[in-house]
This record gives sequence, structure tokens and C-alpha cells, in this order.
Amino acid sequence: MLMSNDKDLWVSWDEYNNAIVGLARMVHESGWQFDQVLCLARGGLRPGDIFSRIFDVPLAILSTSSYREEAGKVQGSLDIGRHITMTRGSLAGKVLLLDDLVDSGVTLEKVQTHLKENFPAITEVKSAVIWCKACSSVRPDYYLQYLASNPWIHQPFEEYDSLRPHQLAAWLKKGEVG
Repeated sequence: MLMSNDKDLWVSWDEYNNAIVGLARMVHESGWQFDQVLCLARGGLRPGDIFSRIFDVPLAILSTSSYREEAGKVQGSLDIGRHITMTRGSLAGKVLLLDDLVDSGVTLEKVQTHLKENFPAITEVKSAVIWCKACSSVRPDYYLQYLASNPWIHQPFEEYDSLRPHQLAAWLKKGEVG
């Protein structure tokens, strides 16, 4: 296991899952109730799924992307998906905007503007993330951990970023106990 420091925060699956539940507890204890969860894909997908289940509210998904260069470590221009995926209806009422982290703050700011300009039926938006970096230009309404040193966060699912289909058999075999 790699050790976290001011430059790198290494997160295990257990820590990641506990952080999502801890953030859900924080939102619940605030007393604010929302009608829908809007998660930002890809980082907000897992938290969004868990929040939707815990709070028993519909899940909506908006795809965004800005980290593409140098194995996802350099922020490029922000792309916001043209459509929000939902099972029925459209975004309305009180919406919890959920992502895994806020880094520069650009994505959070631009998505909130996008929602105000394109979804007049939304009455209120609050944002929640697991990690809030000090370098962010905005603060989410809810965040579980404030990171003053702005470390790169190594999340447990990143191991799949370099895994390719032709490597699956070997990858599964390495986990077998001989």
C-alpha cells in the first residue's frame, strides 16, 4: 500500500466507500432534502448511485470531461454533455449536484451555470463532493474532506484506466490464491 503525503492521496476501496457514506450522512444531518441526484460522470457515478439508493430519489447523469492529457492528470477544456440521462421527466425541484471532488472549481461552476440557463424547473441546487481542494475557485455546499495541500487523489478504480480487454485473463489470474 502506498503512503499518502502532501502531493498524493491514496484511497483504498474501503476508504472510498466509507467516504461516500460519510458524505451522505453529512447531507442527511444538514436537514436539506432534495428531489433528485444529478451526478457528474465519470467521477460522480459511484457516489450518485449510492446516494440515489440511500435517499431513495431518482438518479440523473450528466457527462463532463476535462482531464484527458498525460493519463488524466492535465486539465484540458471542459466538455459538458448535451443531454442529461434520466429514466423519466426532466430535472426539476431541488437537485443535489454530486461529484467525487472539486479541483479547480471550473466544472462545478460551469455545470451550475448550465443548469440555471437550461433547466428553469430547478428551484434549488446544492453541491456535494468527497474531496475539496484548497485551489478550487468555489466551495461546494457539502464536502467530506478539505485538502489544503491540493494532492493528486489516487482513487481505487484508477487501476482500470490502464487495463485493456486483452489483459483481462492475466488480471483475473493474479488475484487467484494458488
